Amino acid sequence: MTIPTFIFKNALRNQRRALLSVSSVAASLFLLVTLQVALRELTLPVESSGAELRICARNKVSLTNPLPARQRPIIEKIPGVEGVSPFTWFGGQYQNEGGMTFAQFAMDPKETRRVFTDIKLDEAALAEFVSQKNAAIIGKVSADKYKFKPGDRFKLDSTVYPGSLDFIVAGIFSGTADDRMMFFHQDYLDESIGTPGYVGMWWLKVKSAADMAPVIQAINAAFQNTSAEVRAESERNFQLGFISMLGNIKALIASISTVVVFTLVLVTASTMSMAVRERFRELAILKALGFRRRELFAFILAESFGLAAAGACLGIGAAYILYTYGNISKMTAGIFVSFEVTPRIMGLAALVAALLGIISAVAPSVSVARMSVVNGLKTLD
Repeated sequence: MTIPTFIFKNALRNQRRALLSVSSVAASLFLLVTLQVALRELTLPVESSGAELRICARNKVSLTNPLPARQRPIIEKIPGVEGVSPFTWFGGQYQNEGGMTFAQFAMDPKETRRVFTDIKLDEAALAEFVSQKNAAIIGKVSADKYKFKPGDRFKLDSTVYPGSLDFIVAGIFSGTADDRMMFFHQDYLDESIGTPGYVGMWWLKVKSAADMAPVIQAINAAFQNTSAEVRAESERNFQLGFISMLGNIKALIASISTVVVFTLVLVTASTMSMAVRERFRELAILKALGFRRRELFAFILAESFGLAAAGACLGIGAAYILYTYGNISKMTAGIFVSFEVTPRIMGLAALVAALLGIISAVAPSVSVARMSVVNGLKTLD
């Protein structure tokens, strides 16, 4: 019998315990990867192409305070601005759903291509969207979920404005960072609520990266000391600021991950201690045959490390396959568009598994090192 075979047989001596140990490691690392991926999606939102040239301008007091529509001509005259569109949150519910699973924004349809350069939309659908006042374009994710197709009619009940609005689907778009959204006419919203002259915020695009900082400064300065001061920032900073409103997500997920890892260490260390304690007589015999302490420690470490590695392969592999090839939007009811299991996250989980294998072998190895041959031989199986 070779040494690897000896280690392998010892690891599988109690197959039920080995299976439970591997399963606990796999389940814990799967949860750890899930938490880290969710944290990444929340704190590092996906950026689409062209986002680096887009600016969001909102009311400086609060995101919920509207801005006067008369600001638009002033913004359009600022050097470096290529396109400007209102961007007003509608907050509609579809078919009396308990919550809003996709966002709806009122905008200027003529600025669709100019501001959202990443959007993929058929030209005929865009023309229909521009020409028909009650037309709307819907992201592919939401269209697939609700089985929308061009020409369909539907109604949304707003949680922000009184009443509801009827829409007709002009087209289905894709290619944006969030293909769940819906866009419709700002004019249609103004006419329906009867109070035109205000928008939620401004979404604009600059000509080049060099124009970003000057345009942001110019917008902020243009409306300084007015009744509706503006805070302009890049699309990226706006997303991060919006996410920060959810609270300290990092601390919450970090604390949960710590508890998961700590519990896993206790479970695996206890399992290895029981497994080694049952083999004290065998280890005493190995000592009597001339095996040194470091060699016995290597046997225990290899067994512990092997079980942790098997669990890591199952847990990390399952997370990668599920989140790479599964429909995350459907599994999370539209909360997340996608999950990306990055090499960094997989490396972190693998590192935790490696440390787990080492830490779990420490206590049993100390016990074996202190054990004398005579006392070990007296141990009952």
